[in-house]
Amino acid sequence: MREFGFELALCATLESEGRLVARQLGASTRGKRVVDTLLVEPGPAFDDRTAITPETVPAAAIDADVGVGRWRPEQTVRRSVGVAGNDGPDPIERAVQRGFLERERRDGRQMLRQTARYPDRWFGRLVAVENKPDLDRPGDLYAQLRRDVSLAAVDAAVLCTASHVTGAHRNRLPDEVGIWRFDPEIGERRVLREAEPLGTDGPGLEILDRRAGRTDVRTVTAERKADLRRRLAERAYGKGWRTSFPDCPNVEARSVSGVGPLPYCTNAERYVASEAPCDCPPGERPDVDLAAHRDRHSPWVRDPAGGTRQQAGLDRF
Repeated sequence: MREFGFELALCATLESEGRLVARQLGASTRGKRVVDTLLVEPGPAFDDRTAITPETVPAAAIDADVGVGRWRPEQTVRRSVGVAGNDGPDPIERAVQRGFLERERRDGRQMLRQTARYPDRWFGRLVAVENKPDLDRPGDLYAQLRRDVSLAAVDAAVLCTASHVTGAHRNRLPDEVGIWRFDPEIGERRVLREAEPLGTDGPGLEILDRRAGRTDVRTVTAERKADLRRRLAERAYGKGWRTSFPDCPNVEARSVSGVGPLPYCTNAERYVASEAPCDCPPGERPDVDLAAHRDRHSPWVRDPAGGTRQQAGLDRF
């Protein structure tokens, strides 16, 4: 199975275990590291987060000088985070559209306030999973995992593979990295080595570039890491892992571990999507409500009471 299908099958299996799962998220302060799969464990204030909106709350809106208790001039709010007004979907506007901020005109001025207080402890552990079904073609696998361990923005880093894991494979991995072996056909996951906890509370080292005889790094403060962790968890909550069904007449909805739908092309004999298309002529795709499936199988809440409703039939996040 190709890495894309392997990743979808793993996400479905992890979600069947009651986890909040997302895929393909930037996990560095410089934007050079993308995590294949991220697991977000609910924290003590998780219900407070689900009550706000099913979508990602923009980081700028969370950091803005505006709260629940009183109205603030919109220009003052924008200046507090360095966001200028424009006609596009800027962070403040997106926060209004998604129900985190509300806007009202008072005394001739646009005013803003939060609809709910953003909870500090809504998520717990973050686990980054690097998917590499075939270890005979590792690519940048070991350098990527070294970046995760060095920065320690996540609580644990794991390698997931379908290959037999040899002693040589283990020795090339950082000691802190856990190892899973996964069969995507039946959704069976075995833990071969437990991941060791990473030091998320302190500063970290971000690997920027590696060349022969030289590695460029920068120190990332504990505060910057905490901000990155919140952004990761927030993007994961809004995005999830499901992928849109392509316009292919040969695509059908499949499931792994009782969770789906996964878009499978019977002609190409593999999982497909807009980012991994097949060569079939365009045709009508299945009518699939991905948001309904996510709401049914995960801790994510599609229609929070008093929040902004997720559109029916939405097939992307």
